[in-house]
Amino acid sequence: MIARIVFMLACAGLLWSQSADVEQAWKLAAKGQSDKAIHVLDDFIKQNPKNADARLLLGSLLAEKGERAESIAQLNEAVQLRPRSAEAQNALGEAYNRFGDAKSAQAPFEKAVALKPGFGAAQVNLGLILLQANELPAAAEHLDRAIQIFGHSAEAAYPHYLRAKVYTAQNNSPKALSQLEQAVSLRPDFAEAWSDLGLARKSALDEPGAIAAYKRAVELNPADAVAQYRLGAEYLRAGQAPNAVEHLERAYHLNPEDQSTLNSLQMALRQDGKAEEANRIRQKLAELLQKKDQISQNALSAVRINNEGAALEKAGDLRGATEKYRKALDLNPEHVGIRVNYAVALLRLGQWTEGLTQLHEALRRDPGNAQIQAALKDAEAQAPPGSVPKWDDARQ
Repeated sequence: MIARIVFMLACAGLLWSQSADVEQAWKLAAKGQSDKAIHVLDDFIKQNPKNADARLLLGSLLAEKGERAESIAQLNEAVQLRPRSAEAQNALGEAYNRFGDAKSAQAPFEKAVALKPGFGAAQVNLGLILLQANELPAAAEHLDRAIQIFGHSAEAAYPHYLRAKVYTAQNNSPKALSQLEQAVSLRPDFAEAWSDLGLARKSALDEPGAIAAYKRAVELNPADAVAQYRLGAEYLRAGQAPNAVEHLERAYHLNPEDQSTLNSLQMALRQDGKAEEANRIRQKLAELLQKKDQISQNALSAVRINNEGAALEKAGDLRGATEKYRKALDLNPEHVGIRVNYAVALLRLGQWTEGLTQLHEALRRDPGNAQIQAALKDAEAQAPPGSVPKWDDARQ
């Protein structure tokens, strides 16, 4: 993947700098020695802060390593230094999208296609973001443009695949089927497209064709739980219980908490004469449903207790409110809003280290939230000396 990033940047004409240091970093990255490349670029940028090529390469390498904050910072600097570069805008958008921040990714992708309408990768990226946002006509427009740009090449397979998803969402199964057929013809090793093609053929009542496509998908990627489930479920519908058990068991081992897989597996085992094993899976299914029900109940209780905390805080009982927020967070640790309430209450009580820790965790869970970013920055600025933790995700 590192080599792919460097190759793409080179083809985009962004790594043209004659600097020996940037050239060295480029070669190191191409060899897979990203840590050494990052070290070279760090040192170089300290002496040459306005070198956009160095920041672009560094930001892309850091994104690949999962270091969100620093990669975004470097790529933003690269965009500021080279605002008319569609490739730099696209790299920034890809970094945001890599870290699950589709909302922030959209603007750089839009700038990239506005600056360079013939930039196929940016058209695909924008189409994907719009598809995820369920803006189907707009997504279709950019994906069609990408398909036109790439022509009859392997690069066109992915936009064809995404275009099929648009058609599926629009309940146009025949056109979705056509797009997927084109995707796998252009890229015969495209496992996800084969899996979706099986689904499209099933919708067209082509059961043998569906099984053939699903089989190709699992041959290409045996670790794809969805493809294994789809193949197993299709075998089950076709009355081929032993084959169904084989693939549903693989899907189960890959994703043991998928309700559909458990349900189909227990049915397949029963049809295959394995009643004891079927009962065991049925028990696991019951436990899973009970667990999901408990999670749902906890989520509802957490909201209720959080609201009680907000009422106490409004009435001036800050300590009581903090305790309510803590209990609510224990019930639903995934709720970012409750965690922010708890963090702010702790900060108001003067518990700076724990408050900052909770606020930082909220930002880690919702990295694109500008309000949390601003609140954390403001709180760190006001915190007494020695009370600000050293975050594990910060590069020194």
